[in-house]
Amino acid sequence: MSSREAVNAGKVALWPVGFNLLSYKKIMGETAFFGSFLVSIKRVLLGTGISMVCILMAAYPLSRTKKQFPKRDIFMWIFVFCMLFNGGTVPWYITMKNYHLMDNIFGLVLGTGLQVFNVILAVNFFKNLPTELEEACFVDGGGPWRTLISIYIPLAKPMVATVALFTMVMYWNEFFQGMVLSTRQSSYPLQTYIQQMVVTLDYSTMNVDQIAQAMKLNNLSLDLRKYL
Repeated sequence: MSSREAVNAGKVALWPVGFNLLSYKKIMGETAFFGSFLVSIKRVLLGTGISMVCILMAAYPLSRTKKQFPKRDIFMWIFVFCMLFNGGTVPWYITMKNYHLMDNIFGLVLGTGLQVFNVILAVNFFKNLPTELEEACFVDGGGPWRTLISIYIPLAKPMVATVALFTMVMYWNEFFQGMVLSTRQSSYPLQTYIQQMVVTLDYSTMNVDQIAQAMKLNNLSLDLRKYL
């Protein structure tokens, strides 16, 4: 946001010198930037919605007692094992390709998988809710679905909001999967687009002002992250 003369003279510190928005106008003039921004918005909305449904549906049975769900510990250890170890990037890539999720918004959404850490947070929250509420629901004729939808989820609004925020930030900041699963620039999420732009810049042929303008793109991305 500073003038070229101020940047070249090294006068820019904390506040802009010779304030202008030319760099931002140049960035906003790139159609690929807005396309990537739209992909990221779709990814965050779809990913957060699907992840929250899966997290809540996994956390509720895992929070029940062994009498209610005898194989609870087995499934919990499977979740923890998958959190600590994974099959590697190559098998993951082959799986995504075989399911035709390349250059697909659902590839960017489903490629992350289920976040076990968030499942554990939800399990611990559900465990701390009074069991009398569930018993009262059963007495009134409600089943597990009614208990989850009508009692547990409304009482878990703070947990749901927290986990949803974690999930949104994770989807917004992730760039590696967009780089691997996208063969076209039009399929890039915003973070992958920025990463590719920074990597492909030839700084040896740029002057100080051009380098400063390139870095402003990163600053714009950081500004946007504060609101997601």
